[in-house]
Amino acid sequence: MASPPSALPSNADLALRPKQDPASAPLLPACPDWNDLKVIHRNTLPPRSHFFLYEHGADALSRDVSRAKSQLLSANWCFNLSPSPFLGPRDFHQQDHDTLREDPDWSWIKVPGMWQCQGFGKGPQYTNIDFPFPVDPPRVPIDDNECGRYATTFDLGPDDKDHQLRLRFEGVDSAFTVWLNGYEVGYSQGARNPSEFDVTEFAFFDRPNTLHVEVYQRCNGSYIEDQDQWWLSGIFRDVWLHKFPKTHFEDIHILTLLDDDYNDATLRVEVKLSRPADVTLQLRDANGDEIVKKTKAGKRNVTFDLAITNPHKWTAETPYLYSLLLEIPGCALAERVGFRRTELLDGVWCVNGSPVKLRGTNRHEHHPDSGRAVPYEFLRRDLLLMKRHNINAIRTSHYINDPRLYELADELGLWILDECDLECHGLFVVGGDGTKFASDNPDWEEAYVDRARQMVMRDFNRPSIILWSLGNESGYGRNHVAMYHFIKGIDRSRLIHYEGDWAAQTADIFSKMYHSHAGVEWDAKQREWDKPLVLCEYIHAMGNGPGAIKEYIDLFYKYPRLMGGFVWEWANHGLRTKNEDGEEYMAYGGDFGDDPNDYNFVLDGLCFSNHTPTPGLLEYKKAIEPVQTLGLEDGNKVRVINRYDFVGLDHLQCEWWIVADGAEVSGGSVDIPRGIKPHKESLLEIKGLPKRHDPDAHLNLKFTLAQDNNWALAGHIVATGQIQLTPAQSLLSLRQIAGLPQTSRAVVNHASPSLLSITSPGGSRWEFDTTTGSLQSWYRPKSPNNVLSLPSQICLYRPRTDNDRGCGFGWDWINRRLHQAKQHLLGFSYTHKNDDSIEVIVENRIAPPVLNWALLVTTKYVFAKESVYIRARAKSTGHLLPRAWGRFGLTLAVHGCERVQWFGRGPGESYIDKKMSQAVGTWEADVDALWTEYEFPQDSGNRTDVRWVEFRSSEGKRLLRARFGDFEGASFQASRYADHDVDEATHPYELHKKRREDAVVHLDWYHHGLGTGSCGPETLPEYTLDAKKEMEVEVLLD
Repeated sequence: MASPPSALPSNADLALRPKQDPASAPLLPACPDWNDLKVIHRNTLPPRSHFFLYEHGADALSRDVSRAKSQLLSANWCFNLSPSPFLGPRDFHQQDHDTLREDPDWSWIKVPGMWQCQGFGKGPQYTNIDFPFPVDPPRVPIDDNECGRYATTFDLGPDDKDHQLRLRFEGVDSAFTVWLNGYEVGYSQGARNPSEFDVTEFAFFDRPNTLHVEVYQRCNGSYIEDQDQWWLSGIFRDVWLHKFPKTHFEDIHILTLLDDDYNDATLRVEVKLSRPADVTLQLRDANGDEIVKKTKAGKRNVTFDLAITNPHKWTAETPYLYSLLLEIPGCALAERVGFRRTELLDGVWCVNGSPVKLRGTNRHEHHPDSGRAVPYEFLRRDLLLMKRHNINAIRTSHYINDPRLYELADELGLWILDECDLECHGLFVVGGDGTKFASDNPDWEEAYVDRARQMVMRDFNRPSIILWSLGNESGYGRNHVAMYHFIKGIDRSRLIHYEGDWAAQTADIFSKMYHSHAGVEWDAKQREWDKPLVLCEYIHAMGNGPGAIKEYIDLFYKYPRLMGGFVWEWANHGLRTKNEDGEEYMAYGGDFGDDPNDYNFVLDGLCFSNHTPTPGLLEYKKAIEPVQTLGLEDGNKVRVINRYDFVGLDHLQCEWWIVADGAEVSGGSVDIPRGIKPHKESLLEIKGLPKRHDPDAHLNLKFTLAQDNNWALAGHIVATGQIQLTPAQSLLSLRQIAGLPQTSRAVVNHASPSLLSITSPGGSRWEFDTTTGSLQSWYRPKSPNNVLSLPSQICLYRPRTDNDRGCGFGWDWINRRLHQAKQHLLGFSYTHKNDDSIEVIVENRIAPPVLNWALLVTTKYVFAKESVYIRARAKSTGHLLPRAWGRFGLTLAVHGCERVQWFGRGPGESYIDKKMSQAVGTWEADVDALWTEYEFPQDSGNRTDVRWVEFRSSEGKRLLRARFGDFEGASFQASRYADHDVDEATHPYELHKKRREDAVVHLDWYHHGLGTGSCGPETLPEYTLDAKKEMEVEVLLD
């Protein structure tokens, strides 16, 4: 085999070359298919709905594809990678499979799979917007375009003769050419769309067939496949060889036309055949019983219109599916049918005549090891996890997904906003009018319409799909209009979404992303409107967050115009890898040496990269739960609201019990009234509820499934409620309870000019650094160990979260040097009180270098018996004050702390605007378990609404307790990491190297909210810790 050329010409070089006669023609074509905008497909079959054919009806109804007239070619294939399609073994399609297997330049690769995830090429690259190549649409570089060459074999038998053989690729990124047995079959692009070729004339039936596929990393289609995800390449979905009899079903379209009363329906089935034949249709219910059967004769196009009396209606809450069987001699096809109707009624989006609220999520295809090649069980687990967390809708951002996702959604009950494989926002950051490159360029019309065609033709029959979408973040131009009209020409039963059509000139609904709460409410309040509003992306779930979810959800249910929304997004996209020391971590942009990159913006999901829930998913589940507890009335009646859209609460059971500080009272079951209508309120009577309660008592409710269903077992928790019954005890009352008279006075000793020592009658000893005003030591009676391994100081800063970094608060903290603020002493004094206690007054100025602003804090310490009462007053002063503090509280470290117990919200982390999923109670955990290990280190592990917290040794001995009394919103954190180490680390393994043996503790009176400022609204005013706020607070340590 000849050696490849040492260098490649550029596109510009090719364009400047003079024409040559054939004898001296260049080796490279002036415009290969993947750079030719006029070549989208070559020799592909027309797109069709996704189905398998079977020989017998019983096989078809089994939906077992192993019994279908199809052959799965996914397996390990031979593979070679070159840096360009014009380098490497360009004649590989002339080589038989055995020759390639023995060639040392060839390896094995898994199909489906992405070659970067299997160790080939330059590796994964992540960008959100930017193209990782020079922008020159429709051309991509020919010298920087990796080319993957694949080869495999398959056998056919005599029974396969007299069939049309269809080679179907469910997804290839980004473009590819196919050869079978040395013959060129065709070319196709559209990375996440299927491509199907008729290979009948090239097939062998008496010897092995050799299939060669050449995959191009980039093509002109890459300009409209600029989604926010890893750039990965290869045959990443299944490859099938379908064996269609000469007379076969070519396509079917199913429509369920409900009458205006939403009772009865017409089932319309449009059948396209390869040849005229008698077609028998049979509809069966979920039990397999026949509903209707009819035969029509003889044409290539057959339409059935069948009257169905009051069929079960399909919704995401009642996903009832019928089985449709179509048969012609020697060929059968089965589909599942869900009867439903979607429309706007007086501008309100409705299904089956009822308003629906989308409690949705965006979902990219992702697996931590295989990228966009997602195994079926992993996909199924995703959807089950969604259902179990009260999610009812998916936006397939921003391309059509694996066809099996939609079948699962039909079965489990999920609304689907199906989106075209279209995004080109990278064209809007290069200067000029971004729409003129592609979206408003007539030369690109067919490329755009093809994306719509592929989506609608493949997915037409899925009842779960209730909205089509023209793509994402591609501006708005003539080609979107063309897509809209194409879809409407095929399907008028669904509405069309496109956020880029901001004014909804053609789109059937308004759509916005990362709209503020106030903006959403303003839109919802408009008096004149005929189209609803959906938030196609909101509550950006990056890192520690999202904050203020419930405020959005309440707006959705308050205003009829609002359809709901789709959180961004379902899961982090980290790719599992190891550092030089063999430590495993989830990689993000730049970790593979990829440049340009958008860093950790790829980690922005409700799930970690292994698709296990983050605390944000638990908070989302709570905010969107279908049973909301509103309050207590008449002493023992709880008002709830049913936020289901179609069903009552009859499928649930309810239990109650009471928790209080240090106590739990058993309760019982609650009778749920039958027939509570969707979106309506009802009262639940709590029988046996005591009339008297301990301080800080809370009534707990738990709503669970009464029976198993297809996504969860009986007992699965659907919703919870908690109502405070009695107030907490004040800190004053707690001090009075503990305030037995001392038998003698505490002893004050000036151990050195900078050290003040206080010894209690019981033997406790505290030491102050009189140069800083810090409480630096606390010795328990008869113990030589200092409880405090770091002195106690006022703290204003928290390690920045992703949401802090992405918005004005985080920038402001750095610009105003909040992270550098330190405690400086202004005054220090002490006095003996008449009650024999010792009172220490410390005046501090918390301030950074360079700047003039400061927080003036006067702290009073009262030492009585074995406890320390602390009262602090704080007021800001100076110029260029930060907008907000990260926190206001004490920070210290506790030696020997292994476990923590507290009364407050738990067991998981909580913040002022991310706390509803965590119930008030008494909780206990190891220090290590309190830390949430985000894949990009940041502040985590806070617990809020805390009344008291106790830090203990491994033996359970109390080392330190903090009591806040009835102060609202107090928090604590305990971790193995110093704040500055968290702030400086960019991966968990870096932070692990800084792990401490003691517990770094924060005792905060106030803590700034999280918001969603990584890409969306920053922390709401009501959750902002305003730096201008004057504060007076207290805590009791013992």
